[in-house]
Amino acid sequence: MMIVSLVQFEDARGRGVAALDAAGAARRIAGFASTLALAEAAIARQCGLAELAAQQLQGALDLSAVRLCLPLDHPDPARILVSGTGLTHLGSAEGRARMHAAAQAQAAQTDSMRMFLKGIDGGKPAPGAIGVQPEWFYKGDGSILVASGEPLVMPGFAGDGGDEAEIAGLYLVDAEGVPRRLGFALGNEFSDHLVERENYLWLAPSKLRQAALAPELRLGALPADLRGISRIRRDGAVLWERPFLSGEANMCHSLANLEHHHFKNAAFRRPGSLHIHFFGTATLSFSDDIRTRPGDVFEICADGFHLPVTNPLARVDDAALVQAVPL
Repeated sequence: MMIVSLVQFEDARGRGVAALDAAGAARRIAGFASTLALAEAAIARQCGLAELAAQQLQGALDLSAVRLCLPLDHPDPARILVSGTGLTHLGSAEGRARMHAAAQAQAAQTDSMRMFLKGIDGGKPAPGAIGVQPEWFYKGDGSILVASGEPLVMPGFAGDGGDEAEIAGLYLVDAEGVPRRLGFALGNEFSDHLVERENYLWLAPSKLRQAALAPELRLGALPADLRGISRIRRDGAVLWERPFLSGEANMCHSLANLEHHHFKNAAFRRPGSLHIHFFGTATLSFSDDIRTRPGDVFEICADGFHLPVTNPLARVDDAALVQAVPL
């Protein structure tokens, strides 16, 4: 069996990990209840994830008969850092510029466009060299991650809940402080674009939202030209649909450059920590004047990933004023 990806699942026997081949057929992996445990064992045995998984294969698994989980998790969600980079894809500056049209009218070149052009000029350095740093943002810890099929919940104080179809890199920092890339996952980075549009300096709080990941952890290299579809359904009908592009052929930064500028921070190389890092996108429904509402369903699929990420949008009541209590 040629293993191309892994999934975590739950069934009557408990948690487990399965391997998928190029056709999407799944087989159980014996001896491991999580992707994290499999990755830790692979590091200890000095082999790759696919190599170790191939040694432990058992019988076939019917994916429709189990509950598919996040592709990577941790018993302590605080040990997971979820982050991302923006203005990394060709065309991403156009969407940002449309969002910040008022600011663009006041200046010949916005900060967003300057950031994008820096990436065009220096985001793909020669091997071994360090390129220009990208825009970087923090989303939260592992508690914000949502599996496919579960609601993406916008808080009551949010301006909106908007889709961002992206690829994320999934990493485990080993005992020596070296980031180990386990693979890639398809995701919906999910942001508050109304808050960001009001003032681009509110980009940071606009990102403090949940994020969804498809169940599949793709092993090996990411295709240079990756193509997918992002759509929104409302009342069962397609409200909006657009293709999206990812992979280095469609980016102004190399993955190596994005990884360097994330992990150059010593605090992000803490042994045993997990990282989910979104690489950005140029495609969002907000740029096409779509305003989502609770009950809408996000659907994102891409070539090279057998399983999509699908999530309904929900909203919770506003928590009103939150006050710190003196001790």
